[in-house]
Amino acid sequence: MNIYEGMTKEELKAEKVRQEARYKAYQAQDLKLDISRGKPSKEQLDLSMPMLDTLQSDSDYFSENGLDTRNYGALTGLPEAKRLMADVMETYPENVIIFCDSSLNIMYDLVSKAYTHGIMGETPWCRLPVVRFLCPVPGYDRHFAITEYFGIEMINIPMLEDGPDMDLVEQYVNHDPTVKGIWCNPKYSNPTGTVYSDEVVRRFANLHPAAKDFRIFWDNAYNVHHLDFNKINTIPEILELSEKAGNPDIVYKFGSFSKITFSGSSIAALATSLGNIADVTSQMKIQTIGHNKINQLQHARFFKDAGAVRRHMEKHAAILKPKFDLLEETLTRELGGTGLGNWTHPEGGYFVSFNTLEGCAKAVIAKVKEAGVTMTEAGATFPYHLDPKDENIRIAPSFATREELRTALEIFTVAVKLVSIDKYLS
Repeated sequence: MNIYEGMTKEELKAEKVRQEARYKAYQAQDLKLDISRGKPSKEQLDLSMPMLDTLQSDSDYFSENGLDTRNYGALTGLPEAKRLMADVMETYPENVIIFCDSSLNIMYDLVSKAYTHGIMGETPWCRLPVVRFLCPVPGYDRHFAITEYFGIEMINIPMLEDGPDMDLVEQYVNHDPTVKGIWCNPKYSNPTGTVYSDEVVRRFANLHPAAKDFRIFWDNAYNVHHLDFNKINTIPEILELSEKAGNPDIVYKFGSFSKITFSGSSIAALATSLGNIADVTSQMKIQTIGHNKINQLQHARFFKDAGAVRRHMEKHAAILKPKFDLLEETLTRELGGTGLGNWTHPEGGYFVSFNTLEGCAKAVIAKVKEAGVTMTEAGATFPYHLDPKDENIRIAPSFATREELRTALEIFTVAVKLVSIDKYLS
């Protein structure tokens, strides 16, 4: 029951006075708190410091295939790095290309290449009158920023409990040749924490695109980012399913160590069909002679296999889960039963998605900012920053300390109450 909705006007005014007193007390502290981005905390980054000791000035810098990693070569990556990334991405080394630091950079490059030169001999997107992308919402703002930058029209696809609305996806993909791609965050989606169901993944693999150059941008960024390793979510492997369905080239699958080791200084990878690899490397040969192989060697020697990655991620979970538990406890204590909002309860990843009363998200973000808390801009989880209901807010609990997080969340809940009360009073 919405207890606020049942209050009289006088009771709402009295409650507003109480919450304003709390709010002003926080404002008086001159706080500078940040729960805006899903950045690892210092404690998480410290976990990977021993990796820097795997190579010293007198170390052996030769790859297992005899290549001197200090020199040119290995366009698609070192064999041990490809094997490690293939293990983490649940595929085969021959289907993997290793890049530098960020999977986002790979996605940008692929969209750019499709835009200027086309995919597998198809017409470059820049020469087409209309190019469209499907965007599950709420979704990842940096995905949407790429397609917006290239002037690609973005279409909202509602995110359901088990993944994107596949009836709508199939309607667009199978019948509209202007639809060239879809953004996907299949496990612990940003920001909802959604895990795609087996049926949703199967339907993706069995699409029949009207456009030959349609691609699923399968950003499995949080594949090993579980909060509880006694409760691991799994999804079917999309590349294998798509090949069995007769769609071997339909998927670009992305992964990285950005939130496993050092964000911005890790390794990232594209996993895809051999046909796509040939197409992508034809451009890479002109763009680069090879990516950072010393970094690849460090990662491969530090982790060796997926088992070592799992043990490392268990340490991450021990740091992250208490913060997510604190977030859940604070929201439940302050807003549970009020009807002033609802939120997701992820089992992995880096975010919680919160929905305010309709029309209140921007006002809530403005109010927390006035109290010294930085959060992701309202509307950022939708293409063009246009949330049609002005209700979705992304919460990122990872970077702040627990005490900072506790204070930031209390300010957030007070702001939700004040903005909601004003909505009822108006």
